[in-house]
This record gives sequence, structure tokens and C-alpha cells, in this order.
Amino acid sequence: MSAPLQQIQSLKTRMQQSIIGQEDVIDRLIIGLLANGNLLVEGLPGLAKTRAIKAMAENLEADFSRIQFTPDLLPSDVTGTEVYHQAGGEGTFRFERGPIFGNIILADEINRAPAKVQAALLEAMEERQVTVSGTTHKMDPLFMVMATQNPVEQEGTYPLPEAQMDRFLMHVLITYPPVEDEVKVIELVRAEEQKAFAAPGSGKKVDVQQAESDAIPQSEIFEARAQIAGIHVSDAIAKYMADLVYATRTPEAYTEDLGRWIEIGASPRASIALDKCGRTHAWLNGRDYVDPLDVQAIAPDVFRHRLTLSFEAEGDRVSPDTVIREMIKNVALT
Repeated sequence: MSAPLQQIQSLKTRMQQSIIGQEDVIDRLIIGLLANGNLLVEGLPGLAKTRAIKAMAENLEADFSRIQFTPDLLPSDVTGTEVYHQAGGEGTFRFERGPIFGNIILADEINRAPAKVQAALLEAMEERQVTVSGTTHKMDPLFMVMATQNPVEQEGTYPLPEAQMDRFLMHVLITYPPVEDEVKVIELVRAEEQKAFAAPGSGKKVDVQQAESDAIPQSEIFEARAQIAGIHVSDAIAKYMADLVYATRTPEAYTEDLGRWIEIGASPRASIALDKCGRTHAWLNGRDYVDPLDVQAIAPDVFRHRLTLSFEAEGDRVSPDTVIREMIKNVALT
């Protein structure tokens, strides 16, 4: 096992210590980090969306920034703005960086901010830079946005347009944990409270420097990305990924149901995402090649937000995941 893979496995283990029953979500967050992509994380309130993202940032040698999106937020609140400074009788404008300038960015409840704010964030995600007053400011080499979204509260929200949704590498869903895991969640939070209340009277001090030294350095992430870039993808697997994407554009050629369900298919960004995430999934499983199971494992997260379903599908309550399963079942590896 390579050193970067050992470090990433250590990151996964640490995240699992504070996130109970969400192993798939942890895997997807790590895949997004290694694939150098941005994630849209969706789930009901209280399902540890924010906690999972913070758990990743806390175990990395990285700057974490959280932006709470609200209807009154302005683009400058995200990107930063020019501020007038006066000293020695002379005044100058200096750029004050906004919270978008970090390594791991949590965009909490992204659909609560108006379109201008969403556009400012998505520009930074896509271009890896921000332009203010004609000056371009580059983001750090390690830059990842993880946006959260509540699927049930739609009043007072601004849903992301389909074209902007396409810029997210994956759309990750968080569901309720089983009863056994929920018991563990209760025990975990209780233990954290006991530790927090016991600390002031125990005479023990938290060694901040030691905690920071245990964080995984950014160099390991970049080395892991270099190894992932070298993962072998056969011609057959590359064609399989392209066929899956093409099936979303010509669904009627596969089954009648797919033809009725899919209104608009996925863009070439889906093909790129399948390749990136498939290689990352293979690397995390200790292989130097991609097999069909890697592609099928990450396909729902790649396609979920890129398919526009028909009114008939919505009327029949057919979910994107149902459509994706049907698609995988009917697209053959040739």
C-alpha cells in the first residue's frame, strides 16, 4: 500500500469515528477531494451533512471556511471586496478576501441564496479564481466546495438551475441511519458532551499543536491525485462510460420506460466525472485499473443531478436513482 493511500485510509478512519452510519457519504466526500471536484450534499436536517464535511477538514492540513447562505447575502459577502484604507495622509483600496478563499469550503444551504450569490460561488468553483474590480485573485491549489441542500423546504429558496447543477462533480444523498447506528450516534454525542464538561475541571489541556501535527498534509493529497491520474482505463471501460452517458440522450433506444422518463440527458461533464470518480474509486480499493463495478458504484452520484426527468416520471414518482438503475441494467459492456 502506497504512503498516500495509507494516509487517505487514515483520514477515512478518523472521519468514521465522528460520523456514524454514513460510510457511503464519507467515501463520496473523499472521492470528491481526490478527484479535485465539488460536491452537492443533500439530505434532511440533522443527518450530519455539516458534521461530515467539518470532520474531513479538521483532519486535513487545510483552511476550513463555512458560509451560511441566506436570502440577504451579497456576492461580496462570499468573494470579498475592495476596502478603502487611509494611512499617512494617503488612501488606497485593498482587497479584503471573503470566506471563499480557503481550502475546504462549506456552502451551507446553497439554495437559500439569490442567483447572483450562487453565480459568484459557482464561478469560483469552475474557474478557480475570483475577479473583483478588474483584478483576478487565484484560489489555492487545494480548493474544494461542498454545498449542502435541504430537499424538503422550498419556500423562500432559489433552486439551482440545471446548468449550474452540472458543475458539481457528484450529487451525494444522505439518508436516515438504521436504528443500530442511531443508538451509536446517541452514545457518541453523549461521550463528546462528557469529555467537554469534564475537561475544565480535570486540569488537562488540549494539545493544539499535537492535534495540528496529526493532520494529513496537503502534499499527500497531491501525491494521491498524481497516482490516480495514472490509473489504467481500458478502451472497453472508456466506451462503457461513454455509452452510459449516451444512453441518457437516446433513452428510447434502450427501453420504453427510459424513453418516457428522461427528458434531457447528461452533458460531457458526466463522462469526465465518471472517468475521474471511477479512477479514484479503483485507487481507493487498491487497484491500478478501473473495472465496471467502479463505474457502476459512482454512477448514481454522477448522474443524479444531471438528468432532467419528464413530467410523466415525476407524476409516477420515479426517482433519478430508479432511472439510473434501469439504465445500468440495460447498457452492456462491449
